[in-house]
Amino acid sequence: MPIDLRRARPARPVLVPALVGLLVVVFVGLTAAVWWEWAPLLDLDQAVADAAHDAVAGREMLIDTLLWVADGLGPWTLRIVMGLTVLVAVWRRASRLAVWIALTIAVQFTAVYVIKRTVDRSRPAFDDPFQTLTSYSFPSGHATAGATFSTVMVIVTLLLMRRGLLRKAVITIWILLGLAAGLDRIFLGVHYLSDVVAGFALGTAIPLALWWLLMRPVFAVEEPSHPGVSGTGRRQVGVVLNPVKVGDVAAFRERVAEAAARHGWAEPVFFETTVDDPGAAQAVEALEGEADLVIVAGGDGTVREACGELARSGIGVGIVPLGTGNLLARNLSLPLHLVDAIDNAFTGQDRAVDVVRLQIDGSEDSTTFLVMAGVGFDAAVMTGTNEQLKKKVGWLAYVVSGATQVFRFPTTRVQIAVDGGAFVRRRALTVIVGNVGFLQGGLPLLPDAQIDDGVLDVVAISPPHKFAFLSVGLRLFARGKRTDERLDRMTGRTVTIRTDRPAAMQLDGDPIGEHTELCATVEPGVLLVRVPR
Repeated sequence: MPIDLRRARPARPVLVPALVGLLVVVFVGLTAAVWWEWAPLLDLDQAVADAAHDAVAGREMLIDTLLWVADGLGPWTLRIVMGLTVLVAVWRRASRLAVWIALTIAVQFTAVYVIKRTVDRSRPAFDDPFQTLTSYSFPSGHATAGATFSTVMVIVTLLLMRRGLLRKAVITIWILLGLAAGLDRIFLGVHYLSDVVAGFALGTAIPLALWWLLMRPVFAVEEPSHPGVSGTGRRQVGVVLNPVKVGDVAAFRERVAEAAARHGWAEPVFFETTVDDPGAAQAVEALEGEADLVIVAGGDGTVREACGELARSGIGVGIVPLGTGNLLARNLSLPLHLVDAIDNAFTGQDRAVDVVRLQIDGSEDSTTFLVMAGVGFDAAVMTGTNEQLKKKVGWLAYVVSGATQVFRFPTTRVQIAVDGGAFVRRRALTVIVGNVGFLQGGLPLLPDAQIDDGVLDVVAISPPHKFAFLSVGLRLFARGKRTDERLDRMTGRTVTIRTDRPAAMQLDGDPIGEHTELCATVEPGVLLVRVPR
């Protein structure tokens, strides 16, 4: 799935150029002071160099650690990591992002090479040096590369990860690595303080300046203010929101109201979900209020409940994904950033997608799902996921739960029938029925699944023993076409799954208890979802 570059759009347009300007002023000022040998700066540099040298002298373990950091966070190591990020961007079809990173690497390398030889500053000299280098000192190549690396990786993290504690932790790590790459040089006695500070300024200014220049066309695209309106045509909007996922409800309401006014819609009417009414009743209220657009803000569970009622209504649905997985949004390439998702709800175009009607244990009552239904191991993972951990680290909590379940969860005897045909028997670890194909990170669980193709995709994973799970998983994500009893794929409009004993089941990531039969039927094109134009 492509990467939405708007997620790293600054809140204020002048913020990036202002910061770049400040960094350039710092760098030029330090360059001039070093060039003309301004005494106060030279004295400060020497004092800091002497103090750092004295703090490290005689501590062999510390010296070895500093040398290890110098090698591990060297300029070429960091450039190689950024180069691999270029390949990821190309794989994710983010060509503009790939060009930005590649150009940043080239400009940073060239700038340091030219400036070092122009300024021609000698390195600090000590009687007992920890490391001896004969190249030029200003600016620090390690500090410049470290700052560039940190800036690039922070922006990439903003693009790929949702807001939360995990994203903050990852960003902190990138920044600390960049700082370590530069500050390490002072304690090794191979750079002055001004060399490192200038390197930080230059290494941050280059990627930010190039980001602003290359991304301005993306950020400046004017979105249509009056897209086609279904329903009454009176531009009424209802908002179904899960207050637990939204967090600051007042701020969220204000953002939606501001976006509605900006795009020419009436004042929004809000409907908050509850534990007893997780979205369906609120969607019905929005329809009864003659909404021309319904915005659903919450996780996949809230979206599933609301969209089950909004299907076949002919009303466009704008999705603001606020959950842990957000698989529907990811598979439809919807914006994951809150502000962008709200804007897309008002300015996007309607796409007709399939909804899956589900009956459990032969009941005449039915429910719906949009993403995936699972029987067995994957449902046990959802059931066993620690909610507090999920709030802190997001979807990685599912990985933790899976690691604890994989070797203790038993296989289940299942029977699978497609379109009323004969039942196929398997002893499966898990069986998944999908309306979409991709998991977090673009992992292709059901690579041929499309949300608007009018069919369901099924995968039955049946490793002969627990240690074969890895090899089956590799086949699964390699998108291989070969099927057998270990990895079986099927497609059809109706899928029935039966188990020999009650087994854990899940819908769109929500556990629904243990059951013995699941019957899923696709309803093609009955839901209109707002997707980017």
